[in-house]
Amino acid sequence: MPIEINQTVKIMFEVRVDGVLVDGSRSNKPFEFQFGVGQVIAGLEKRIINMKAGEAAQFIVPAAEAYGEYDPNGIQTLLLEQFTGIEDLKVGMQIQAQDENDQPIQFIVKEIGEKEVTVDFNHPLAGKDLEYKIKIDSLL
Repeated sequence: MPIEINQTVKIMFEVRVDGVLVDGSRSNKPFEFQFGVGQVIAGLEKRIINMKAGEAAQFIVPAAEAYGEYDPNGIQTLLLEQFTGIEDLKVGMQIQAQDENDQPIQFIVKEIGEKEVTVDFNHPLAGKDLEYKIKIDSLL
């Protein structure tokens, strides 16, 4: 029986970008999610909807159906003083903060100057096509 909306799905998976492993099942335990409610990227759900328990597949999810295209407007410069309280601020550091509506936002530090910090609000996988290798472990 194929996957249905709101069904709990367990998958074993690997995700690669340009052949480099960027994510996957941890400790050989299946990843569990509820299908059709936005817990995983739309492009993954779109490609597994007709699969059944025990089936395996390999496919590419284009950036537009994953974490979106890279947006150059996501690069912003903030005042260094806004980072008070963050110890050992470093280039490459991922930081979680809150926006003006108290919603969580994440960004990556790209450059640190004397008075300013350049940050990138794009998801780290924005603009990347994702190469999936999955097996449907079970449908609950």
